[in-house]
Amino acid sequence: MTKTPRPSAPSHPPGTTIAGRATDKGTSRYVERHASHFATDYFRSFTANRLHVSSIGLGTYLGECSGDDDRDYTETVHLALASGVSLVDTAINYRCQRSERAVGRALSRAVREGTAARDEIVICTKGGYIPLDDVPPATREEYQAYVDREYFATGIAQPEDVVAGGHCIAPRFLAAQVERSRANLGLDTIDVYYVHNPEQQLDAITPAQLGMRLHAAFEMLEHQCDTGAIGVYGCATWNGLRATPGTRGHLDLAELVSIARDLCGDRHHFAAVQLPLNLACTEAVRLPTQQLGNHTVPILEAAAELGIAVIASASLLQGKLAHHLPATVHEALPGFATDAQRAIAFVRSLPMVASALVGTKSVRHLHENLAAARRA
Repeated sequence: MTKTPRPSAPSHPPGTTIAGRATDKGTSRYVERHASHFATDYFRSFTANRLHVSSIGLGTYLGECSGDDDRDYTETVHLALASGVSLVDTAINYRCQRSERAVGRALSRAVREGTAARDEIVICTKGGYIPLDDVPPATREEYQAYVDREYFATGIAQPEDVVAGGHCIAPRFLAAQVERSRANLGLDTIDVYYVHNPEQQLDAITPAQLGMRLHAAFEMLEHQCDTGAIGVYGCATWNGLRATPGTRGHLDLAELVSIARDLCGDRHHFAAVQLPLNLACTEAVRLPTQQLGNHTVPILEAAAELGIAVIASASLLQGKLAHHLPATVHEALPGFATDAQRAIAFVRSLPMVASALVGTKSVRHLHENLAAARRA
């Protein structure tokens, strides 16, 4: 088969926004160019738009708010795009917005140099936490003054909408976050936009009130899809989809999908969820937390039934699973050189997971992680 050539490098001056979004045709082109280097199941389908993504994605959560970490992330993300990683995940609150900006610089370089075309790459980000800007405030008082000045005084958020001192999913707030994320990333369109940890709201309001807030948020996000600011949306969670019904913080995926269907019927754009899944956090596989009709099933089964893509976060549990795994894991996952590879291989082995996110700003770790799926 003729090898698919690299995309030609369009003129894209630094600092300008990149037009377009991930497409079926573009992501298929990326697969054709890189598939021969990886296991046959490395690339997988994602969302109703029939996109294809790498089953190892790159996360950008950890790190300091420093120029050194900015440069490391920019270099590693760019190399990842050149090496077979076609899904990059970030959030506006990661590293005081610096992670989004590093991803934006890497993608700009990739498009400018012909490393990857915009329509080949799926960029995901999140909104829900009030983001700091560049560096954290030195004191709680400075933080509150920042929130008052940037969000309350401008009307972007109201104090009664904010939970736990910094979490908000009010439509006007999320709309402002979408625009800021687009600017940080340098993109006309964000491919996947998540409401970040909506279960946080349940610290202060009832599940019924959360349903109403999510209805308003989803209505705004459907509008953002219609205007082309985002491609699809979903919810990125920590505990919500792993908590059992009736326990604090539980989210019901069928209810989330129902909210979207109430707004737009089968034409809704609610397409993906993100949750932790790793060797230590296996609830998504083994614990029935989701009601489907008369049955309670694990979230992976529910998502498959409802047609929602699943992105696994914390595949290495923030590095805790990269070393010192027990011998039983070595026996169950043979053929790998490192524990990090074994941990990634476990998550990637689950066919209902579209992509396993691995946070890294190290070129060396990127090579190690991708070896978990390289063709022998």
